[in-house]
Amino acid sequence: MRAGLPGTIGTAMLYTGKPFDLAELRSRVAERWGALDRMHQILKPPSRPAALSGHRWVYAGPFDPAAHVTACAQELQSLLAAAVVRRLPPDRPLWQLLVPEAAPTGEQPLVLLAHHALLDGLSLATLLRLLMDDPNIPVRAPKPAQTPPRPRVPVTHLIKEWHNSNAVGQPLPPAPGECSPSVSITRLDPAVMRSARRQPATGRGATLNELLLSALAGALPACYDALSSRSCGAAPLYARVPVDLRSPYEAQRLGTLITAIRVPLPVDTDSPADRLRTCQHLLSALNRRCHAHRAALPVLEGISRAAPWLTTALTQRMTRPDVNTAVCTAFKWRGGPGRLHGRRLTGSVALPPLSPPRSVNLAVVQNAENYTLTVVSHLRPGDSKLIADTVAEELTMMAAMSG
Repeated sequence: MRAGLPGTIGTAMLYTGKPFDLAELRSRVAERWGALDRMHQILKPPSRPAALSGHRWVYAGPFDPAAHVTACAQELQSLLAAAVVRRLPPDRPLWQLLVPEAAPTGEQPLVLLAHHALLDGLSLATLLRLLMDDPNIPVRAPKPAQTPPRPRVPVTHLIKEWHNSNAVGQPLPPAPGECSPSVSITRLDPAVMRSARRQPATGRGATLNELLLSALAGALPACYDALSSRSCGAAPLYARVPVDLRSPYEAQRLGTLITAIRVPLPVDTDSPADRLRTCQHLLSALNRRCHAHRAALPVLEGISRAAPWLTTALTQRMTRPDVNTAVCTAFKWRGGPGRLHGRRLTGSVALPPLSPPRSVNLAVVQNAENYTLTVVSHLRPGDSKLIADTVAEELTMMAAMSG
């Protein structure tokens, strides 16, 4: 909310079979989501000047399934492109479940949109699993008798993490006046992804996050001449990797319970293998760096309550394109293929939020053997497709590496 951006995120699920019946969907939504407090909340604006108080969540009464579950006469690509720049209606809970037109493949899409302040990507997945004919939600671990203590982190580690999270880098090249939002959805070749995940051949294999970071690091110089001719010692381009902060017994908890670890993209490294190894090394510190974020969280929450103006200033700084050039999100759909009103699930698409001009957000979702890449760019018109196509080419090169 403080960044001044639409903040809309989403997940699209693709199913076989005939079009969905709205009455059936609304009935299922009311049955499965009606008891979830988070789905009935709205954001109440500050009662005092925004510098002195912030938004807060309030219960708005039961949501109306007819208002939240609707059909729309758009195909999936155009729906997501419109959704990422559109604010959800503020007078009701900040989520929508939409039924767009059938995909060109004949699949039936179902799109859940929400404000990122209300729900994160894992929450969207939890909600969509709850709608399935067999929800197949994993049993959560037993809650400990007392809340585990927050990790003890040396002050020097906190200071280092603060610097790592806020040092000024380099935004992407286009001038602000040329920037416009665009969205591209690309299905990645499963055989390519299987081979790429086995790289480097002499190592342990690669995670989806490592592949996405390294592919983006190779794609950006290929897309922008100014990056391919960077001077030695130029400021880094930074990407953030979202990390879930839920404990095992909070696995199904709804809300926004994530942090983001920032790493410099190895855009000046020529070899795909070297880029991948660099990204693996950078992400090997993920858990240790998350400890610093967990330790700092109570302090940040206290600042947010006591000094909203300071939180706004920090937010605006951390969303600047020279501090946050890219966000790379990768996750796997859990719970098997499943069915919704008898229709078999065949794939899923993530919609990351729109960032400020001169930045880009990428998301890869694995659903069984299906991999889908979404690029939301705030750059030159059409840059999302250019970046998506070049990332796919980089993944193909990684898959072909022999060592």
